[in-house]
Formats: sequence, C-alpha cells, structure tokens
Amino acid sequence: KIKRQRNRKGLMAYQQVVSQADDVADSVLRRSKHYLPHLARICLIATFLEDGLRMWFQWNEQRDYLDLTWRCGPVLATLFVVVNMVVQIIGCFMVLLRKYVHVAVGMLFAIIVIQSMVYTVLWDAKFFLRNIALCGGLLLLLAEISGEVKTMFAGVPTGDANKKQSYMQLVGRVLVVFMFMTLFSFEFSPLRLVELAVGTVLMLAMAIGFKTKLAALVLVAWLATLNLLLNCFWMVPSQHYMREFMKYDFFQTLSVIGGLLLVVALGPGGVSLDAHRKKW
Repeated sequence: KIKRQRNRKGLMAYQQVVSQADDVADSVLRRSKHYLPHLARICLIATFLEDGLRMWFQWNEQRDYLDLTWRCGPVLATLFVVVNMVVQIIGCFMVLLRKYVHVAVGMLFAIIVIQSMVYTVLWDAKFFLRNIALCGGLLLLLAEISGEVKTMFAGVPTGDANKKQSYMQLVGRVLVVFMFMTLFSFEFSPLRLVELAVGTVLMLAMAIGFKTKLAALVLVAWLATLNLLLNCFWMVPSQHYMREFMKYDFFQTLSVIGGLLLVVALGPGGVSLDAHRKKW
C-alpha cells in the first residue's frame, strides 16, 4: 500500500513537472510564432552558406586538396569548387527568399551527397551521422513548403498531401535525432550516465512524436549550449589547425538546430503520438 502511494505521488509529481514545462513551451511558441520559422530557416542554411563562402575565400586550398586527393587535375578540381560554391550560395538565397524552395532543397541535398563521397565523409561515423541529420532538416523544410501549398487551395481535398507532409515530418524528425548520437560519450561517470539517459529519452520522444515541441525545445537549448561551449572557433587563433574543424562543427550544429526549430514551428505532424492523443 505504501509503495503504491509513493508510486502515485511520483507519477503525479512527474505529470505536474511535464505540465508546467508544456505551459512554458506554449508560452514561448505564442511569443515567437511570427519569427520562429524565419529563424529556423536562417539556422538551417547556415552550414551551406558558410561552406559556399569558404570555397571562395579558400579557393586555392580547396582546389589543391581535391587535385592531390583524387588526382583529377586543376581544371576538374576548379570546376568542382565553382559548382559547390555557386550551388550552395544560390540554394541558400532561394530558401531565404522563399523562391522555388523545393528546387533549392534538391540542390542542397545533392551537395551533401556529393561532398560525402568526394571528402570521404561516408567512412567517418561522426560526419556521416551529422550529414544524415542535415538531410532531416532539409526534409522538414520540404514539409513546411508542402504545408504552405495546401493553405493556397483551401476547400480542395488534400488527403494525399497531408499524408505526404506527415511522413516527411516523421522521417525528418528521426533523421535530425542522429545528430545527438554524435554527442554522447560512453564514459562510466554519474554525469555522463545522466546525460545519456536524459538524451535518450528526449531523442525517443522526438522520434515517436511524444511531447514533440517540448522535447525539441529542450534539445535546441542543449545543443545550442554545447555548440557555444565546444565549438567556439572565434576563441582559437586563426593559424591554428583546429579552428577550421571547430568552425565547420559550429555551423553544421547550427543547421541541425534550425531543423529542430522547424519541428517546434510545424509540430510533429500526423504520424506521431501527439496527433493520436488528440484523436483519443
């Protein structure tokens, strides 16, 4: 009997904490709903814009690296740098200007695939998982666009479009979660075990769409804090070789934060526990 009472009290305390956290999340969303999608898109394209500009400012280094690695000659190496730079910068501006966004997403997705092969990212688990997370962010951007298209045709049946958007949101949520798998350090210390437990719960909540907006907000705060602490490239001297690695990590993480902010702005979609709870 005493054990049951303790379990009930624990459950009630948990429900109260979650309810209060939900209220805070709803308050944040109400205040930020007009500019949150814009902020999400800016964050999402950050790594592509930075990489495109880096191609310009490090033209010779990028060309020489490709020529040395693949022995493709300076002409093909230069062509690759030009295509990377132009496609990424144009794609970013298309997203920001809301023009042909589906085409821009295809362009940026192609850049991820090509760079993964050319820079041999496929064989590095950390970089590969982060690129998967970036693909998830791009899918969420596509889901946002499909939602906007539906609102243009009010009154017209859009069942298939709804399903398509919901599945894009589902896959996008799951892929974005891969980013956090690169952050875990499997060290047997109390702090690391707590971090692993909390992170796993939040990732599962995101993947299955349970308390999705709250989980995404917590993950945004967690990821943003880690990004500022671990990838503060501006504190590293410009001649230090680690500066470029930290800069790359910083902007890639910022793009994944953009994907999470899109989850907050769009919601979990129809294929989620949150959606089914509303039906119940």
